[in-house]
Amino acid sequence: MRQIIALGGGGFSMEPDNPLIDEYILNQASIERPAICFLPTASGDQDHYIARFYHAFKEKSCNPTHLSLFEPNFDRLEEFVLAQDIIYVGGGSTRNMLVLWKEWGLDIILKDAYYKGIIMAGISAGANCWFEEGLTDPLNGPLYKIDGLGLLEGSICPHYDGEEKRKPTYQNLIKTGQMKAG
Repeated sequence: MRQIIALGGGGFSMEPDNPLIDEYILNQASIERPAICFLPTASGDQDHYIARFYHAFKEKSCNPTHLSLFEPNFDRLEEFVLAQDIIYVGGGSTRNMLVLWKEWGLDIILKDAYYKGIIMAGISAGANCWFEEGLTDPLNGPLYKIDGLGLLEGSICPHYDGEEKRKPTYQNLIKTGQMKAG
């Protein structure tokens, strides 16, 4: 069974005292201690973001790891990714993340992982990436449409209810035909 869990917000990075979403993601795996890999590419592999991931998952029934493209921590990228049960993509710059993934060939590897049944999850940029289109912004600049990996049809708008300008911009882009429905 294939599964993508796209989060507009929440999870360990936004609600560290509320583990429900993270526990839900872990519970989707068919094994007792799933290997869960955090991809913090969109944040530039920030150390504090990676540390928050490990802090949130170290006591849970799982085997947490992370994948760094800025300081590579793997020998064979494809083998490393395909050894996971869950891929959890963090937030940050969707555009920068997708450019780096393409450069490394990680975009293709993630698609292969999805088709092999590895659970995909992500927050914000990590939700945008799975759809055909998403709404994003460069460091709170003007919002714009971005193309994702296309594993899910349609579009997404992370932070739809959490940021004032998201909802009207998203609705307008869909209404004017500039963006697919979501």
